Amino acid sequence: MKKNNSTIYFALIFFVLFSLTKSYSEIIVFSKCDHKEDSFLKNEYILDLNELTMTRNYVYNEKTYQKYRITDLSVKKSNTYVRNIYQEDKKILTLKHGYPQFYTQILFEKDKQDIFIKAVLNDVESISKISTCKKKEKFDQQS
Repeated sequence: MKKNNSTIYFALIFFVLFSLTKSYSEIIVFSKCDHKEDSFLKNEYILDLNELTMTRNYVYNEKTYQKYRITDLSVKKSNTYVRNIYQEDKKILTLKHGYPQFYTQILFEKDKQDIFIKAVLNDVESISKISTCKKKEKFDQQS
């Protein structure tokens, strides 16, 4: 009887702990994004707030591709890159890219469809809009 009670006890603890550890995921997709200087056939940003990653997928149009291809033969017409992100209030930022005295970050605001670049030089900060996205989707997933 004691062996049976301990099995039920462990099964009950396992069930309670398993039911409390629900996974919640939030993904925000910015798509159909324009750019101040370049033209794209596809330009999207996928923010996974659970994994704390930003994935950017883009495809240059022919004119933009040729502009960059002239100076850098390693440029590809389509590309994907991933950056780590973090949240600060209602802002989502990529990790700092550069040196301590000068660095840049991509900045997203949860309630806007604009994308900004934040540049810091010797503790002087500037923020410029680099893109406006026509479509913003938010996916909440609970498992």
